[in-house]
Amino acid sequence: MRGGGGGRGGRRRLFSNDSLQLILLHLLSETPRHGYDLIREIESRSGEAYAPSPGVVYPTLTMLADMDLIAEQPGAGSRKLFAISEAGRVHLSEHADALKEAMERLTSLAQQAEQVDGAPIRRAMHNLSIAVRARLEREGADRETMFDVASLIDEAASKIERL
Repeated sequence: MRGGGGGRGGRRRLFSNDSLQLILLHLLSETPRHGYDLIREIESRSGEAYAPSPGVVYPTLTMLADMDLIAEQPGAGSRKLFAISEAGRVHLSEHADALKEAMERLTSLAQQAEQVDGAPIRRAMHNLSIAVRARLEREGADRETMFDVASLIDEAASKIERL
């Protein structure tokens, strides 16, 4: 379910913009962080079940900075380090109930992830991806080879559906 997951027809959002803003503010209230650190922390707190995309997190950080709820901190390197501002702390306290609900959602995702460990599936999918890429990049990966690979994947999908 990484990145928001979802069924057919696209991705569904696990958190509204407001909820994600509150989660980011809360994490920044704990310690200043880079955008990537925020993504990894959310992923960790969700039991690896959810990681917001950089395409959502970075614009949200920019918006929070424009609203003076966070401020960029001086730091080494090219990554921007953000910390919560006093206005951000006030905002968090004013929205404590919504923050509590959003954080409980993260905890719930982690609990669900513990019940169903998808690590073996993720590992197998990763291995499949590597094997397909390696085979198709080798010499001799003609049109017939591509159809053969697609047929094998379709066959595996069909068998999984019948489980």
